[in-house]
Amino acid sequence: MELSRPPVTRENDVSSTTPGTADAAGRPQAAWLVLGGLHLLNGTAPLADADPVVLVPLDRPFEQTFPGNTVVVDWAALGTVRLEARDVAGTRTHGAVAQGAGLFPDMLPGAELRAAVAAVSDAANGPLVPLFYVSSDGTSAHVHSQIRFLAEDACFIRITEEPVPAAGIEELGWLPQALARHAEQFLFLNNHQRYYRKCFPGKELEYKYTLTPPVDAWTFTLELYRDVKGGALPGYLMEYRDEYQAWDYLNHLFEVTGPTEDERGYASFIPTTDGKHLLKRKWYAEDAFERRETHTYGLSLADDGGFERYVTEELKVEAVRLPSFRRVRYDINFESARTGHVYGIFFDHCSLVDARDVTLNQCELEYLRSRTAVEPDEADVSKEMAEIATWLESFLRERGLNSERGFYSKRTFLKDAVAARPELARPVV
Repeated sequence: MELSRPPVTRENDVSSTTPGTADAAGRPQAAWLVLGGLHLLNGTAPLADADPVVLVPLDRPFEQTFPGNTVVVDWAALGTVRLEARDVAGTRTHGAVAQGAGLFPDMLPGAELRAAVAAVSDAANGPLVPLFYVSSDGTSAHVHSQIRFLAEDACFIRITEEPVPAAGIEELGWLPQALARHAEQFLFLNNHQRYYRKCFPGKELEYKYTLTPPVDAWTFTLELYRDVKGGALPGYLMEYRDEYQAWDYLNHLFEVTGPTEDERGYASFIPTTDGKHLLKRKWYAEDAFERRETHTYGLSLADDGGFERYVTEELKVEAVRLPSFRRVRYDINFESARTGHVYGIFFDHCSLVDARDVTLNQCELEYLRSRTAVEPDEADVSKEMAEIATWLESFLRERGLNSERGFYSKRTFLKDAVAARPELARPVV
């Protein structure tokens, strides 16, 4: 959840094997980086026979499952690499050796890469960038487009629904099809942080673990971050460049009680950094794993009766105001390398504004979004959440924390607080 604008690892234990051979576990067996002109991704010029392309055969693939979805390539981790430069037509070729860390210093092509391109092209070439990551299981291959590129690494996601033949990757017969596929989705692939979709639009999927205070949410989050980043949760990697977040905000929450059963849930007004409010609305009769949810940004309201008027006049619902609370939350975000589904684990501490000794401490596991250019499989989300939950519960137990999977909501916490201390009930405005 963002307070001022609407929402928008690589696995290191893959053994090196002979490219093109089969693996009993079904892991990919060969992989290539494909480097070339930026115009091939942004469409500023068409593919030409004279265009230079550099293939970089990798000692091992960067993913375990085939086909995977998300791959992050760390330049320095490549070590010494061979550059196989050629023009698209295949009339000129050149081989060279370079260090992975020297391919794109400061995101600009390094000396060895520039020399390799110059050896196969007489033209004044435009910017050189990582174009694709291609991996093969020995019989078929999949293509991943570059969506983020920095001096340290690059992130690629799969664009091929169906595999291409693994034979002759070096001949570039697959390249026109890959470029056409990328061009079809340029809006999705070429815009910063816009390569997400929701498998369950308007719904929240979440497990909650209610923890007995005191809880050191900061330390537990960092330990969790360290473990996931270090590979303790196989098959998952930190969400690229958005892996850790800290939040601290107020909630002015109304329990929606009517006029019909279908309207039940809550409406919460959250102050944002632009001086306005975000309205978070959830629909549910009882605490549950799946709840309908919407966010409305940019509401110009004040806590002078404005929330109440909005609830009755704009939402046209019946509601009871519950105590306001402050929520301090630390998040880690990570994604499945196989499917591209992104999940978050959050530790939070909620305290009532008018009674700071009344607190709720929880750990939450939530499906957030999906980073995939191919049609996602929604069934994978429930499977992966169950898998992650089992791992998370072990993490909690090791630290003496409650590992019982539940759905205890903030609304229920506030109602329980008022039931225990009636003086905390908010007066009707």
